[in-house]
Amino acid sequence: MTASVASADSVARGTAAFQRGDYLRAARELSPAAERGNPRALGMLGFMYEHGFGVPQAYDASANLYYRGAVQGDPFAQAMLGIMYDKGHGVPNDYVLAYKWLNLAAARTGGRQRDAYLRFRDAVALKLSRNEIIAGQRFALDWVPSRPEPDVHLTVK
Repeated sequence: MTASVASADSVARGTAAFQRGDYLRAARELSPAAERGNPRALGMLGFMYEHGFGVPQAYDASANLYYRGAVQGDPFAQAMLGIMYDKGHGVPNDYVLAYKWLNLAAARTGGRQRDAYLRFRDAVALKLSRNEIIAGQRFALDWVPSRPEPDVHLTVK
């Protein structure tokens, strides 16, 4: 079995466990895939750390996981990172970066998810000047996905 197939299986098992409310198992399943840089696992595990589901609540770890998924183009991780910047949880409060990440998330998804991300982005825009909105849009336009180096080693028991 290749690493990507094993990672996908781990993410699927972790997602199913999360949906059942078995957060400890979800964290155990998602952690190895997140360690290997799977963007979906990074976003989900980030959410678990943000809210303390099956792991200790830790905004710094959550923001780091969201960032690692966001730079690879995962819309959920991008949106959640944008919200973290809006609230100043685990990262410095920065409405321009919040706008950028929420704008990217909305552009990379559809349906209800897109509508929600647009509402979040537009709420952040109310806190910005016209020039700051332009800067956020420019940051989003200049953004290119990348593969970050793993820098968080999370062990869930």
